[in-house]
Amino acid sequence: MTIAPFAAGTAAADLNTQRLVAMKASLGTISNQIGSGRTADTYGGLGTGRTQSLAAHAQISALDSYIAAAGTGATRVSLASASVQQIATLGSNTWSSLVSARTGTGTTARSTMQQIAAGQLGGTLDALNQSTGGQYIMGGRVTDRAPVESAARILDGDPAAGLDGVRQVIAERQAADLGTGSPKTGRLDLSGSGASVSLSESQSLGVRTNFGFTIAGAVSSNPAGLSVALQPGAPASATLSFASQPKDGDIVRVSVRNADGSEAFVDLTARAAGSGGEGTFAIGADAAASAQNLTAALAGRTVTGVQSASPPGATAALSGGNPASATVTVGAGLKAGDSVQITLGLRDGTSRTLTLKAAADDKAAGTFAIGASPADTAKNLQAALATALDASARTDLAASSATRAAGDFFAGSSSPGLSPRRVATDTAGNATAYVADPSGRTLIWYKGDDTSADPRGTATVPVSRDQSVAIGVQANEAPFRKTLSGLAVLATTSFDDTDADGRRFDAYSGRLQTLFKPGDGQPSVEGIGSELSLASAQIATQKSQNTATKAVLQKTVDGVESVTTEEAAAKLLTLQTQLQASYQATSMLSKLTLTSYL
Repeated sequence: MTIAPFAAGTAAADLNTQRLVAMKASLGTISNQIGSGRTADTYGGLGTGRTQSLAAHAQISALDSYIAAAGTGATRVSLASASVQQIATLGSNTWSSLVSARTGTGTTARSTMQQIAAGQLGGTLDALNQSTGGQYIMGGRVTDRAPVESAARILDGDPAAGLDGVRQVIAERQAADLGTGSPKTGRLDLSGSGASVSLSESQSLGVRTNFGFTIAGAVSSNPAGLSVALQPGAPASATLSFASQPKDGDIVRVSVRNADGSEAFVDLTARAAGSGGEGTFAIGADAAASAQNLTAALAGRTVTGVQSASPPGATAALSGGNPASATVTVGAGLKAGDSVQITLGLRDGTSRTLTLKAAADDKAAGTFAIGASPADTAKNLQAALATALDASARTDLAASSATRAAGDFFAGSSSPGLSPRRVATDTAGNATAYVADPSGRTLIWYKGDDTSADPRGTATVPVSRDQSVAIGVQANEAPFRKTLSGLAVLATTSFDDTDADGRRFDAYSGRLQTLFKPGDGQPSVEGIGSELSLASAQIATQKSQNTATKAVLQKTVDGVESVTTEEAAAKLLTLQTQLQASYQATSMLSKLTLTSYL
C-alpha cells in the first residue's frame, strides 16, 4: 500500500502540473492585459513597481488640485482685471471730459458734466459688483453679497431709513466751511476800525481747527501805504484719552493735519505690548497708559480729532493754540497801484492768494477805491476784501469742501467707530466741530470685508505645495474711493456754460482731476490692475509648470501600469505555443505504459 502524494514519480507529475497551472494563469493575465491595456488590476500585481506608481499617483492628484485651483483663480483674476480696467477707463474718460470742458478744446460742455458723471458712477459701481459663480469678487473675504450700494442710495441715501447719502454730506460740509450770512467769508472774521481792516480766524477752537479758510500770509507792495501786521496762528494741542481700556484689535481713527495744511485719517489698531507693528499702538497697563502709547504712535503729528467704538471710547480734548490774523492799515503814502496780498489756506493743502489793488475807483475786479481819507479807503478795502472772500469761498472753498466731504463719506466703514464723520452744530445751527456719525444717520456704502490691511491677501490661489498667489480685491481700496469721490462730487454738482461760472468750474475741475489721475508714486487704479496682471502671470506660469510635471509623472505611471498591445500579443502567442506543447507532452506521457515503451 502506498500514499499517493509520495508515490514514486509523483513529484515530477506534481511539478509539471504546477507549471501548467502557472502557465494557464499567465495566459489569463496576459489576456486581461490585452483587454484592459494595464499591467495588473491591483497594485500588488505591479510587483516592485507599485511603490513608484503609488508615489506618482499621489503627486498627480496634488497637481490636479493645483491645476483646477489655478483655472478657477485665473477666471476670477481675469474678471477682476477687466473690472479694474473698466474703472480706470471710466476715470480716465471723466478726466478727459473735465479737461475738455475746462479748456474748451473739445466738445464736452460744463453743463453736461453732471449727467456724464452720474452715468460713469453707475458704471464704476457695476464694475465693483462683479461676480462669478455666484460669488462677488471685490468684497474681500465677503463674497455672498454685493460689496457696494447702488448709485441712487450712495447719492441720496435712504430717507425712509433715516440714512443720508453723499449729497447731504457734501451740502452739510459746505455750509460748515462757508459759514452763514452773506457775503461768505469762509468762517473768517472780517472787521474794520478807523483806517485799519482786520481779518482773523475764528475765536472758536472747534471752528478754526476744522472749518473754513486759514490765514497763511499777508504782504503789501507798499508798506507806507498799506502796512500789514500778520499774527501767525498756532494749532491747538490734543490730549488723547480712552474711556476704558482698549482690547486687542480695537481700531482708533485719528484725524491729523499735515504740514501743508491738508487733513488725513490715520487708523491705528490696538495690540498687546510687544506684538505690534506699523499701524498699531501698544495696549498699556491701563487706559491712561494706552492713550500715551497712542499719542507716541502718532509721532508728533498735529491731531485734530479722534473716533472709535465705545468702548474704548477714544476722545481728543483740544486746548491752547491761537488764531492767525492779519491787519492792514491804510497810510498816508497810499497811491494807485499799491496792493496787498492775503494768502488763504484750504483744508486740502492748497491755497488761494487774494490780491487787492488801490485805484481811483473800484470798477475793475480786485480793486478798491482810494477814498477822501484813510478811514474811507479802509472801508472800501474792507468791502473789496469781503467780495473777494465771498468769490473764493463759493469757488475754491466750496470745491475743497465738496471733495473732502466725499472723501470722508467713502472713507466711512461699517467697522465699529469708523462711520463717516459728520458736522456737529450748536443750538443756533452753527457748525462747531465734527462728530462720528451721530445715531448712525449716514449710509455705509461699502458692505464687504474691511478688516484686512492687505486687500490682495483676502483671496489666494494655491498653485503649488509652497506657493499661493494673492488675488483679492476690495472695493474700498483708496484708488477706488478717490474715483468714486470725484464722480460723486460731479454727479451732485451742477454747472452752466456761462463765463461767470467758469472760475467755479475751474476750482472743482482742478481738484477732481487729481482724484482721477493721481501723481507719480501715488496709489492708482492702474496700479491695482498691474498687481492683478502680475498675479495672473504667476498663476499661468505655475499652471504650465504643473501641467508639464504631471505629463512626466503620467508617463512614469504608464510605464509601470500600462502594457503595449503588440508586446502583450507576442507574449500571449509565445505562451499559447508553450502551453499547447506542454499539454501535448503531458497527454503523451499520460498514455505511456511499459508495454508501449518496450
